[in-house]
Amino acid sequence: MRNKRLAVLAITLILTAGAWAASSEKVLFDFTLTGGSNPTAGLVLDAKGNLYGTTEIGGPNSYGTAFQLKHSKSGWTQNVLHGFANGSDGAYPSGALVFDKSGNLYGTAVSGGSASCSNGCGTVFELVPGSGGNWTFSVIYSFTGGKDGFAPAYGSLILDKAGNLYGTAEMGGNGSGTVFKLIHSKGGWKEKTLYQFAGGSDAGYPLAGLSWDAAGNLYGATVRGGTGNAGAVFQLKHMKTGWKEKVIYNFTGGSDGAYPEYGGVTLNSAGDVYGAVAGGGTSGQGVVFELKPTKDGWTESVLYSFTGGSDGGQPFAGLIFNPAGNLFGATAYGANGDGTIFELAHTKSGWKESTLHIFAVTDGAFPYGTVAIDGKGRLYGTTFRGGSGSAGVVFEVTP
Repeated sequence: MRNKRLAVLAITLILTAGAWAASSEKVLFDFTLTGGSNPTAGLVLDAKGNLYGTTEIGGPNSYGTAFQLKHSKSGWTQNVLHGFANGSDGAYPSGALVFDKSGNLYGTAVSGGSASCSNGCGTVFELVPGSGGNWTFSVIYSFTGGKDGFAPAYGSLILDKAGNLYGTAEMGGNGSGTVFKLIHSKGGWKEKTLYQFAGGSDAGYPLAGLSWDAAGNLYGATVRGGTGNAGAVFQLKHMKTGWKEKVIYNFTGGSDGAYPEYGGVTLNSAGDVYGAVAGGGTSGQGVVFELKPTKDGWTESVLYSFTGGSDGGQPFAGLIFNPAGNLFGATAYGANGDGTIFELAHTKSGWKESTLHIFAVTDGAFPYGTVAIDGKGRLYGTTFRGGSGSAGVVFEVTP
């Protein structure tokens, strides 16, 4: 499915005028094949400002890495925390990492593992920090390809207050992917499948991770399914009897957008849902949308429709808020053809888009992952290609 989507999205873009905002970008790290290459996911920061992420391929065993970029006065130093070997440990980690309260990291690998899918069904793994900068890697769950699904998605896992993990698998279940929970206990981790997507008018094929609302309900998006087969946004409501799934919006592929990719959705404090989709819109280059709950359901508003020009096009990545309530994201293509970083500022008259950076291959190309933001408002992320070795980069943008 992934190759088919990328082939569809690899189109010639027309350069048009767009809004610009003063900002600066710098490459913090250039990936090489030996140290891991071609990251698809975003980054996570620790309290010291160090960065953590995954690369889809490369590394000591050629099947991807989990890495740390350590910050010092002299620059950034990479530490490969684990090189995947396509065995029981997994292969091709494509999602972002997430910290728990103890400083342990968790992530997923799309394939590999102990089950008998054609390329392995994928794994969930844990990295525990130790002395001397060493980390201990362990697999906490291997997907079976049955009702639990397989090919865990490109978004990151999320945790609840008890330290349990939640995520999505793109395939399996009833055939169109699953939502799962990993329950943490003294005896280890136990998997529970919360929902199996049915495709069709139901949602199908979740590539992205999940988000919470204040009531403990889960939200996410699927790249296909829905009434128009252009993707959907769903809610999993936490009931006393279990979890109840409801599609809260069906994309039509028209001006409202289509095909939520890797980014999923994010919520504000009022419970409104925000996201970006890679298709549809007035120029067919994707949109940023808002879903507001009403008495009769949910109402969608398009906050911005990309043109494929200097503003970029086809956002695969998710969105992130800053404390002022402005949104930041990335487009995979457009402008020079290599993608952009953008801001949507919330004003009295609506949302105003500004292009913060246009990638130009040498400084990166094709940012697929959601950007991270630090306490000073600086944005951090990865690109799938570009850089001195065309293996992707880690970048910083200061708005």
